Amino acid sequence: MALKLLCVLGTRPEAIKLAPVLKALRARPDQFACRVCVTGQHRELLQPLLRLFHIRPDYDLKLMQPGQSLQHVAAGVVQGLEPILAREKPDWVLVQGDTTTTLAAALAATYAHVPVAHIEAGLRSGNLRQPFPEEINRRLTDQLARLHLAPTETARQNLLAEGIPPARIFVTGNTVVDALQEVAARPFDFARSPLATLPLDSRRLVLVTAHRRENFGQPLRQICRAVRQLAEHYPAQIQIVFPVHLNPNVRAPVHKLLGGCGNISLLDPLPYDALLHLLKRSALVLTDSGGLQEEAPVLGVPVLVLRQLTERPEGVAAGSARVVGTDPEAIVAAAAQLLDHPAAREQMACVASPYGDGQAAPRILAALLESSP
Repeated sequence: MALKLLCVLGTRPEAIKLAPVLKALRARPDQFACRVCVTGQHRELLQPLLRLFHIRPDYDLKLMQPGQSLQHVAAGVVQGLEPILAREKPDWVLVQGDTTTTLAAALAATYAHVPVAHIEAGLRSGNLRQPFPEEINRRLTDQLARLHLAPTETARQNLLAEGIPPARIFVTGNTVVDALQEVAARPFDFARSPLATLPLDSRRLVLVTAHRRENFGQPLRQICRAVRQLAEHYPAQIQIVFPVHLNPNVRAPVHKLLGGCGNISLLDPLPYDALLHLLKRSALVLTDSGGLQEEAPVLGVPVLVLRQLTERPEGVAAGSARVVGTDPEAIVAAAAQLLDHPAAREQMACVASPYGDGQAAPRILAALLESSP
């Protein structure tokens, strides 16, 4: 009899990282029967990913509202999943990462006495406020989960230190590598994409993203000042490309402080395939995104992390990433070193990916089979 799974997702990162798992599950219908529930925590950012990866939800909670609070999302997920869990009676609920959807789905499953499998378990920054609420979400989800699918040995050690039994932890690699390898290998036409107007051949590209709650306000303004200083210091040498998050706490200050600068391109959020092909062409990345910290090393692109802490220390230890914070002087100095000194950039770019080999999805399926009664 096939193992019954309910996979719950609500945001863009969850869709990217769950897509390889869902594809692998669909390929083995004799062993797995998987239903997909989308919560609607994100809407505009999620739908293109569902189309890109051919994910067809069986349920949609449609929770997204303008100005929604964490409490609204969490309560809506718990309440919305109750009848679905009762109807489907899955053997496992599968969740990914550290979003509010992740934690609330794990809680709903626990209330319904359904075991939880947590993909990307064990990440830790060591500070409950950085990032907020992600650090809280992933810690609590790991306390609720029965199966912990850790992306790295470091994540496994974090779980062991918190008392998780070793038999419940499987090191799988990060599914983002699986997804990246698939999408990056697809044909891509720059001329028919949102990147069509970029000076791809005449300037070095610098990719910038920033969206973390911990950076709202003064930290984001400092990041913008650093970006402007870089643009002014290299007016003919670089083109800064900044896909701007839809959150008004990001969008308003970024456009106010960086709009009108000729070698800064402020774009709407990019489709995942466009973002990856932009990343492949970039000289370096400045970001507070966890996903880009994992994706850039796979493509040989140095990462400057615009945060005080990171729950992904593997890239820093390997030499592919450097935590620079949000101080403009520190950001500009670190970026200038990579732009001015090819050897320094090459040293960071040639590091092998510390996040996996693109075979995380098959390992996750094997762990589910091994852990099921």
